[in-house]
Amino acid sequence: MLQQILRDMYIDPELLAELNEEQKQILFYKMREEQLRRWKEREEKARMEEAVLRRTARRKQSDGKHVQWLRGKDGEVWVWVMGEAPGDKPYDQISEELIAERARQQAQKEAEELWRQKEAEITKKFRDAMAQEKARIVAEKWKIEIEDRKAAKLEEERIQEELKKREEEERQKGEEQIRQQEEIRAKELYLSLKQAQQHSQHSDDDQEWEEQLRRSKAADEERSHKARRARDEYRRQSLRAIQKGRVADLSNLFQGTSLNNEQETKLNCNSASPLLNIWERPSRPFSREVIIRWFKEEQVPRRAGFERNTNRIAQWFHGIISRQEAEELLMNKSEGTFLVRVSEKIWGYALSYRQQSGFKHFLVDASGDFYSFLGVDPNRHATLTDLIDFHKEEIITSSGGELLLEPCGQQKNPPDYSPLFE
Repeated sequence: MLQQILRDMYIDPELLAELNEEQKQILFYKMREEQLRRWKEREEKARMEEAVLRRTARRKQSDGKHVQWLRGKDGEVWVWVMGEAPGDKPYDQISEELIAERARQQAQKEAEELWRQKEAEITKKFRDAMAQEKARIVAEKWKIEIEDRKAAKLEEERIQEELKKREEEERQKGEEQIRQQEEIRAKELYLSLKQAQQHSQHSDDDQEWEEQLRRSKAADEERSHKARRARDEYRRQSLRAIQKGRVADLSNLFQGTSLNNEQETKLNCNSASPLLNIWERPSRPFSREVIIRWFKEEQVPRRAGFERNTNRIAQWFHGIISRQEAEELLMNKSEGTFLVRVSEKIWGYALSYRQQSGFKHFLVDASGDFYSFLGVDPNRHATLTDLIDFHKEEIITSSGGELLLEPCGQQKNPPDYSPLFE
């Protein structure tokens, strides 16, 4: 399981939720090591490819194709640095021009909006006046004789021309007012932006940014501390396992122990016709039936759940039960009480541990030819019983100091592991 996680550089969120904080830190540390290893491989490959490209470039240059750099009066490669060449504007001047342009654009935008409002007012004002005048003229027409209609028409045209002239004068006057307001507003915005630029170092936004930076640094230091503690724990467990000499390279300790006659008969029956029902393990457990099949096919031959050198089921072994059920079994137990249950998340087990302030759960990877804690214990044990016996004397994590002191037995009849051995 760990090899698959490191190969894919991905861990299922449900599986990640099963790990405690220290398991997560060690697992992320191993993933980081794998990232560094891959990065070094890519760097080495890129270095070799670059060397090949250089050799190819030298061969091309020998064919007469090359690049020649433009040189200055001093004979060195000519370099232009913006702001230092003759005719380049200094930074202060560029900054002033940018601020002035921003102020001008903002003032122009505000002036356009004011002019739209003013134009609408003028149009409405003279449209209403025109309508009123037309209404007056129409009312008077009924009082004028037919021979005076032409005079009335001329009078109407004269009045319309006068109104249009007044409207144009009003528009020009409004435009001049808007233009003056635009110039004044541009100056005000320029001064405001200039002051904001000069006092930006003391603004509230900068103080908030500094506070966020301080919190970020504190969080980085906390993560670094956890990672260092995880690495120290990883090395400590490795050294203790080497000193103890109880790792999976010494496996085969259980091969001399036989199963009972009934189980041997079942195994022989299953092996007698391998072509009829070949077991192929899926990538992950997806149903209770598949987990039971996996246990019978792979774990029973390895004596998972049995006591050492006997055919009795270990007192600490339980079947496919949930985390909540495990905590209910451990609820009224003393610190150090533990049980091992078949996991529904990975091909392996979960060790549930009673501590003084609650519970802890550790995943045990059994997908390979050994048993080991996922993300905590670097040691590889030949059997599940070896792992349990090892941590009766050695703590699981240095921060928690977990020792397996008292097994938690069954409270049901038949026991919850009975479907695994039927």
